[in-house]
Amino acid sequence: MPPLEGMPPVALAGPCCGLEPMKIVLFEDDHVRQLYPVTLSRPAFGISVGGVRLIDLALALSDNVTCVVRPHLRDMYEADYPHHAPAPVQGQQRLLINARLVPSLEAQRVLQALIRAGRPALLTSGGLIAAALLDADQPLPMIDPTQEAVTQLLEHLQLPVQAGELPLLAYPHEIVKHNMALIGPNTEARLAAGGFEQRGDGFFVAPGAEIGAYVTTDTTKGPIVVEAGAQIGPYCFLRGPVHIGPRARVIEHAAIKDGVYLGHTTKIGGEIEASVVEPYTNKQHHGFLGHSYLGSWINLGAGTANSDLKNTYGQVNMEYQGRKVSTRMQFIGCIVGDYAKTAINTAIFTGKTIGVCSMVYGFVTTNVPSFVNYARSFGQVSETPVDVMVATQARMFERRSVAQRECDKQLLYAMYELTRNERQLSGDPLQF
Repeated sequence: MPPLEGMPPVALAGPCCGLEPMKIVLFEDDHVRQLYPVTLSRPAFGISVGGVRLIDLALALSDNVTCVVRPHLRDMYEADYPHHAPAPVQGQQRLLINARLVPSLEAQRVLQALIRAGRPALLTSGGLIAAALLDADQPLPMIDPTQEAVTQLLEHLQLPVQAGELPLLAYPHEIVKHNMALIGPNTEARLAAGGFEQRGDGFFVAPGAEIGAYVTTDTTKGPIVVEAGAQIGPYCFLRGPVHIGPRARVIEHAAIKDGVYLGHTTKIGGEIEASVVEPYTNKQHHGFLGHSYLGSWINLGAGTANSDLKNTYGQVNMEYQGRKVSTRMQFIGCIVGDYAKTAINTAIFTGKTIGVCSMVYGFVTTNVPSFVNYARSFGQVSETPVDVMVATQARMFERRSVAQRECDKQLLYAMYELTRNERQLSGDPLQF
């Protein structure tokens, strides 16, 4: 999802002065599929973590950025980022960055150090490639963006290896974990870039934002930042660190607290804690959302709530693609893919994922595949036809004055095919 026209992307800093001109290439590896349903509809570098996307960090390092994405995302990427389409570069060093790298101040510092050193090097994290600096005469892997292909090339080049501690996103719940850790320092860095008026201790508001009457703030644990065009309704409670994006709307009496990032053009009500909400998503009514990740173009019906703590108070295990993974987290809510919808009073159990383009009713006691009508507590699970989602997308876009492009429709068809096995293996009989 591109930044709003006329508004800069949220970044940790401006283009770095004193660095040699550098071509940056963000590449997706074959582990990116472990991040489904989040990365079904967006490149891994487009995930918001602590209010920052990796592509924002890359653009803060250089104004010459290109990306290698999976085939079904190429048309969307080229439409959203027309100035960053892949192109050959002659006589210039290249910095390759794994698209799953968690965007942070430490990541920025380490990558700046690689650029300043100017010597070919390979940065690894947990035995996997995090970044690599290549000389101008060394080949650039642009054809096959798999981890295996990139690994084979870099092994052939025999670059000096630097083992690092920069984390790579491996599973969706890690987005929530890193968001909680990074939203404080990332928001402080955002403030350092300037452009905000201080309305109270730790409470900063950009020009054009509207703050309603009787808004209460608590910044003892981190700052609160409200971007341009955002609206905070009366009687809201904000407890930092909180970052509210451009043109976001927080409904009256809402409680936003303890590590929340709201993307641009979101509508938010009720109670939200320690969560990421990507652009154009609506959670407009009362209900609880905690320690969760919501993609874009989601609508949560009135009264929708999720659990983020087991009754045993133990660590949460999540299931991804048929296998259990320990999160090592006591608090983890739900992971919801783009275009998903919930009915009124939907209850989502601890540690569940909801696939893209699914419509959910009642109690969500299992993971929800993509493109299904899920009413399992009522004994019904059926497939959602992709043509229905194309028509729904058009109506949603029209409400937000967003033009539906051919690449938007084609992405829905591609995701439908990519998730066909997911529906067949879900364990729930599909009724037609």
